[in-house]
Amino acid sequence: MPLFDLYKLYLSSDKDFIKKLNNILGFVPGNTVLYKMAFRHRSVAKILKNGSRSSNERLEFLGDAILGSVIAELLFKSYPYKEEGFLTEMRSKIVNRANLNQLARKMGFDQLIVFDQKAVNIQTKHHSMLGDAFEALVGAVYLDKGYNFTKDFLLKRIVKPYIDIHTLELTETNFKSKLIEWCQRHGKDISFDMVQNSEGESTKLFTIQAVIEGESFGTGRDYNKKNAEKLAAEKACEALSI
Repeated sequence: MPLFDLYKLYLSSDKDFIKKLNNILGFVPGNTVLYKMAFRHRSVAKILKNGSRSSNERLEFLGDAILGSVIAELLFKSYPYKEEGFLTEMRSKIVNRANLNQLARKMGFDQLIVFDQKAVNIQTKHHSMLGDAFEALVGAVYLDKGYNFTKDFLLKRIVKPYIDIHTLELTETNFKSKLIEWCQRHGKDISFDMVQNSEGESTKLFTIQAVIEGESFGTGRDYNKKNAEKLAAEKACEALSI
């Protein structure tokens, strides 16, 4: 291990935080500030001079894109003969909020997240906070170490030990039923409305919106109408943290 990393682990003022990260992630972080921000919920974020918040939300946005890119490439290479609809559904199974929450919990992220317990209810903590921190961490690793390091980290430390893509392939995640049940439980009207579709039976692309109480919560597009509804339902479930 480089001397500078040894210094961080044993002599830095952030040594306890860095040791936890090293144990969980398998490497010593370079820019500690990024990783602290990745685990800082908006409930404890300060307003900076430029008007932005010192929370993990911007890192979450970046990490979502990086994670999606790495998983998309993995699936593209793992299933060379599968169509776009299959690849999209598989990616959704891996990066959906519920799965990211479970991954973050297994890796011990709940020990690192900083939040205001009075401001955050238990439902938010279990349904979104962990997954948000997971994506923010990916963003932090990318800014600290670069894309190739982040890709290697995700494939070796996350996908290989925690995700069995072939088992996921056989797993049916019915977001549509999940969304309908949630609406029934809360007395809300739901419909899946077609926004548009292309002409021609062989190339018809369906665009469907999941509409709850007159408001769209998710849009799905696919050449199969049922698949488009599934994708719209998944987006709505994520938006509602179901």
